[in-house]
Amino acid sequence: MSTDQNAIVGHLVIERHDEHGNLLERFEGKNLVTQVGDQMYGERGGGISGAPAAPTGMKLGTGSTAVAKTGAGAALVTYLSGSNKAFDATYPQSSLSGSSRRITYKRTYAAGEATTASAITEAVIVNETISTDATSAAAATISRILVTGISAKGASDTLTCTWNHDLLGA
Repeated sequence: MSTDQNAIVGHLVIERHDEHGNLLERFEGKNLVTQVGDQMYGERGGGISGAPAAPTGMKLGTGSTAVAKTGAGAALVTYLSGSNKAFDATYPQSSLSGSSRRITYKRTYAAGEATTASAITEAVIVNETISTDATSAAAATISRILVTGISAKGASDTLTCTWNHDLLGA
């Protein structure tokens, strides 16, 4: 008898472009779906009442706390003011990637949005009221990642964050 081996694998690509569309920096890495994210995918998919709310958007930060499924590492540590933004208009999206179901979330931070003199070092997907211009608790965080190689976002730069969550089953 075979058994299913299920998992959720997260992957994030961040690109920073100048005002002319030239690529300045690119980060690519695996993100962690938090315990709240696991619960959200499982319970919402199962139609269970009281499941965590669906994701509403993204936030950025400058913290460095290690990523974890729960606790301080499952939340945005040092919030970047003004980075609380809903997903781009046609996101999230669902597609089949091989034998996996892929959920894609995307946010494009336009010129003038989420500008900072510091490097962007963390990012989260949240399920709270996205208009809240403040950090997010672990209870409202679906996914988190630490970022390297993305320096300060200038006022004329554009930053695009594309997250893929692959729901694997075999």
